[in-house]
Amino acid sequence: MDVQVREMPTVGVEEEYFLVDPVTRSVVSAGPRVVAHAAAEVGDLVSEEFTGYQIEVKTRPCTTMRELRAELVGVRAAAISAAGQEGLRLCASGTPVIAAARASDVGDHPRYRAGLKQYRAMLDDFDISAFHAHVYLPDREQAVLTGNHLRPWLPLLVALSANSPFHHGSDTGYASWRSVIRSRFPCLGPPPYARSLAHHEQLAAAMAASEAMLAADMPYWDIRPHPHLPTLEVRSMDVPADVDDTVALTALIRAMVVMAAHRVEEGDRGPELCSELLRAAYWRAARDGWAGSGIDVLTGTVLPCADQAAQLVAYLRPVLEQYGDLGLVKAFLERLEVRGSGADVQRSWNSAGAGLNAVVDGLIEAMNSPSIKAAGPLSVR
Repeated sequence: MDVQVREMPTVGVEEEYFLVDPVTRSVVSAGPRVVAHAAAEVGDLVSEEFTGYQIEVKTRPCTTMRELRAELVGVRAAAISAAGQEGLRLCASGTPVIAAARASDVGDHPRYRAGLKQYRAMLDDFDISAFHAHVYLPDREQAVLTGNHLRPWLPLLVALSANSPFHHGSDTGYASWRSVIRSRFPCLGPPPYARSLAHHEQLAAAMAASEAMLAADMPYWDIRPHPHLPTLEVRSMDVPADVDDTVALTALIRAMVVMAAHRVEEGDRGPELCSELLRAAYWRAARDGWAGSGIDVLTGTVLPCADQAAQLVAYLRPVLEQYGDLGLVKAFLERLEVRGSGADVQRSWNSAGAGLNAVVDGLIEAMNSPSIKAAGPLSVR
């Protein structure tokens, strides 16, 4: 497909991190205090999250991936410094490797309290950390239809970003346990197919009326036109420990959005997928991650994740080349081949070091390093 785009849409990211004690390696509820320290340096680019054990960082809109990387490195550094003022460290993992001494401490926000009232015990272990990518797409009608085209690739994004094999001291056997925790909620996961913006809004309103969703104007589906920003937001990923992985995934997602938006402009509203097959593909991606195979929901076939990724990059190549992002995406896939995903790296640290303490230590160190490494040779295929 010949795609000529005059301007690169801006992008921005959000990442959520756990606050951990460097001695016990368990998560610590200190979010509000750490955010207060960070505010002096970066303002509201560091904020509180669902539990007190977490904080969230965000970048400003960026045009190039070089600019995005610099932004993310800077805001990560500010967050690390703020945590250090409380004697704590930051840990980028989709779930807490080692649990806190007490149950999840829900943040003091009306939306969080409303969620606790509505979902009850389902939120008892909802201490999960994500990475969200925003791509500038101000036309909300176009954004909804663009989301239809992205839905088949959401399970692959789960596999590429999988970084939560351990949860509260146990090896779950999954690559992304965060995705499993989210899957039990009726309001999370892939958005339904929408014929139009009005249809999208009708579906959200029906979900909210059933109390399966908190509010119709703020759906938490894995793709959404952002409620307040002129962006299409993709939300299915675990938070990566490696800043370069975040940047490469953002480049990939931007190309996906641009290519899909081009198809919408040509009149293609996107494929209507089997929802059960898409759910199965999410589960398979969460279980096996990059090292395994995934379900191609467009054909129903099972393919190695590396093959699915190669197909996606080949499809997006015109956009990736035009924006100068092909090299960093290919380098990301090469890293996955060599060291595995974040989940694979965490397991390598667990095997080679002092158990889960070594995992937490590796994740802490990764926040200060340009690129994480496995503890030794890793077979991921």
